Amino acid sequence: MSLDRRSVLRGAAVGATGVGFAAVGAVPSLAEATPEPAEGGSRPFPTNRPFPPLMDDPKGLLALPPGFKYTVVTHAGETTLKSGHKTPTLHDGTAVFGNGTKQYTLIQNHEISGNDPLGVPQIAGTVYDSGVGSAGGCTVISVDRDGTNHGEWVGISGTLTNCAGGPTPWGTWWTCEETENKANGTTRLKDHGYVFEVWGDGKTAHPVPLKALGRFAHEAVAVDRDKQHVYLSEDASGPNGSFYRWTAPAGYRLGKESWQDLQDVNFGTLEAMAILNDDGKPIPDVAYLTSAQLLRPFRVAWVPVPDRDAVSVSARKQFTDGQVTRGKKFEGVYGTHDGVYVVNSFAKMGTTDIPADGVPHEGMIWFYNYKHQTIQLVTYFPANPAADKGAAAKYDDFNFDAPDNVTVTPWGSLILAEDGLASSHVLSSVPGGPTYAIARNMLNDSEFTGPTFSEDGKVLFVNIQTPGITLAITGPWRDYLG
Repeated sequence: MSLDRRSVLRGAAVGATGVGFAAVGAVPSLAEATPEPAEGGSRPFPTNRPFPPLMDDPKGLLALPPGFKYTVVTHAGETTLKSGHKTPTLHDGTAVFGNGTKQYTLIQNHEISGNDPLGVPQIAGTVYDSGVGSAGGCTVISVDRDGTNHGEWVGISGTLTNCAGGPTPWGTWWTCEETENKANGTTRLKDHGYVFEVWGDGKTAHPVPLKALGRFAHEAVAVDRDKQHVYLSEDASGPNGSFYRWTAPAGYRLGKESWQDLQDVNFGTLEAMAILNDDGKPIPDVAYLTSAQLLRPFRVAWVPVPDRDAVSVSARKQFTDGQVTRGKKFEGVYGTHDGVYVVNSFAKMGTTDIPADGVPHEGMIWFYNYKHQTIQLVTYFPANPAADKGAAAKYDDFNFDAPDNVTVTPWGSLILAEDGLASSHVLSSVPGGPTYAIARNMLNDSEFTGPTFSEDGKVLFVNIQTPGITLAITGPWRDYLG
């Protein structure tokens, strides 16, 4: 079956939506669910040019292809916020917004799980939970095209483990707490595990949880083009997490004032994904699928979450085995015009990562099609036990593992950030096609996080999570990605 690259490889705009269904049996036929063939009746071979071999950095920070360069935008503990505090550590999910000039605005998560000397300082008007101290949150950075930092300040504070998130169509950032910690009366005065909205000017933030989107170990979110659905990933184990969809009430459209409605835990509907086998029954875990199913569309059903605020039982534990499709490390999410990408980072053999008869892997990238309500595996990294032993691979820029964050380039292909055990890379990946290394961390074994392209395609921003460094990478991107 052919993949329609007009559908899957279409820009980084947010996408159209189809009509949802909650019952497993209420699904379209497989013929209806299969994307139309591309012109000529077959999938065209990807046209992206291979990136040349990476060149080691004399400064020992970032290996890049010839013709590319980087600038350090922020460095935890070294650069300074407008408040006088040092830049917080543990940079993670990041979004870039244009402001009508030659400057960009970055909104950046900090994945800090408790009070930390380099945590996000609690600034009046930005605080959700004063009990957690200087912990997680977001900073906002003004930066120009050459990476010059023109100021950094706090967008939200008093949150925990802000991992990824997603930009909204109305120009804000939804930041996600990757935790399920509840209030304890001392170091946590409020429950955590929510999505929060951050405004780019850092002044109009409403630090309130969007409870309608559920309380669980959130990773990332994407809003569809029609502003009726939100797609959310869960990075959790014991049991593995799920992929969720929130649906607005009939006739409602999300917008810049929706944060007021989304505080209501019962607003709209939250459902978990079930990938359906040919017999119409859910596949219990994504690890039952392999590269043999690459590009094959599977029908999807959505199953309501009984108690989305997880008052007594975690959201994912409210489903029986086989009722929904679980997956180890549901991570990055990014929406396009026609659907949404979601990542499973890895699943290791001989662990609780996968069912006993499942197949280990080093990364799965999926594409969910809004119109057809199908999901396709578009990139697959096979398990490589040798790479897990810590020794550098002989050809380390061919050896990829544990993709985490994902973004779509202005030309429609993917940028992936690795969180693996071998060398950490930033990757260029064509759905259904090849993957190339475009950067390698030479500083340490920390993961890359938060890859995000400026809309004009001139700058790729990306972070080295530890100690916390934001980089602006420039070069002939169009020559290789356009």
